[in-house]
Amino acid sequence: MSQTNPQPAVDYELQGDQMPDLHDESRRLMTICNACRYCEGFCGVFPAMMRQKTFTDQDLDYLANLCHGCNGCYYACQYAPPHEFAVNIPQTFARLRADTYRRYTWPSCLSGLFQKNGTLVSVLLALGIGLLLVLVNMFNPPEVVHGEHAGNFYAVIPHNVMAWSFGGVFMYAVGVLLFGFWRFRRDTAPGKPETPLSVAGATHDAMVMKYMGGGGVGGKMDGCNYPDESFSQIRRVFHQLTFWGFLLCFAATSVATIYHYVFGWEAPYDYTSLPVLLGTVGGIGLLIGPVGLIYLKHVADPNTQVGAQRGMDTGFLALLFLVSLTGLALLAWRETGYMGTLLAIHLGTVLALFLTLPYGKFVHAIYRYAALLRNRREQKS
Repeated sequence: MSQTNPQPAVDYELQGDQMPDLHDESRRLMTICNACRYCEGFCGVFPAMMRQKTFTDQDLDYLANLCHGCNGCYYACQYAPPHEFAVNIPQTFARLRADTYRRYTWPSCLSGLFQKNGTLVSVLLALGIGLLLVLVNMFNPPEVVHGEHAGNFYAVIPHNVMAWSFGGVFMYAVGVLLFGFWRFRRDTAPGKPETPLSVAGATHDAMVMKYMGGGGVGGKMDGCNYPDESFSQIRRVFHQLTFWGFLLCFAATSVATIYHYVFGWEAPYDYTSLPVLLGTVGGIGLLIGPVGLIYLKHVADPNTQVGAQRGMDTGFLALLFLVSLTGLALLAWRETGYMGTLLAIHLGTVLALFLTLPYGKFVHAIYRYAALLRNRREQKS
């Protein structure tokens, strides 16, 4: 069943005290869906819902983070607005996911700030840190900042300064993310150890982005109903470009670290070396993927979106794009007099990305993986 919803978009974020409790509203919708079950083959949420006899707040947090926002259930639902039941799973679960990000991170006040205006905070942070690094470089002799160092970044900023400052910030971000993962998993799947099968299955589902493949009657994998009612795989493609681009760039940094500390091979590395090739391919993915996702969010049906969260969504994507753009520019002009300035700008965006990782949209990967773990474990039980 398909329908068009011409009614104006409703954003309960703007209704203040009139907005129902997120868990109560999610519980109401799951009760309706559990009675109907028309969408049971659409994604992982509805089979997981059917395994629940009751819906605790923790169960609803789990289901909300298992949801990939494909919107298929919204367009197929006979009880979607303007029906009096007003069943809107994508929008309600999007709010509940954002609420879990706020509740499970530390300190929560920073998460709230980022959700309110993530794009502005991210861009200003990147520009501020980049400017700071430029000012620091101004104290170096001109021949150091503007000289042609054949790509030797450490001639401008010493290796130990880079390693300790960026390594410290990165470890802080990882620590906050792991702390949030532990708290979320403790509450949503208490006392239930993982099995090798559940870990392997959840990892597979995350890597291939299984539930972005869509679904429906007959289990057809036609893609998401995104950005509108028609089926498309484009959202999955842009997510894959972003995901694998990020992993390839991380792999490039990891390989370069092994080169430096294990083999004693110091940068700069040749254009055909493994770190440079991995970083280049990953950087191209991080140029295309984030731009595509930002565009899809801009043209998506507002009835399934939460306008107040757009800043958090686009802030992380914008930072990924800037990190990739400045990194590729640094690679292209690393043997020129522009290298010092480009290095400062690139490191500024990287540091901004690390600082905002635990408080932006990146955290959805952490909680979604925890939800996929529980889903796989319950499928085998």
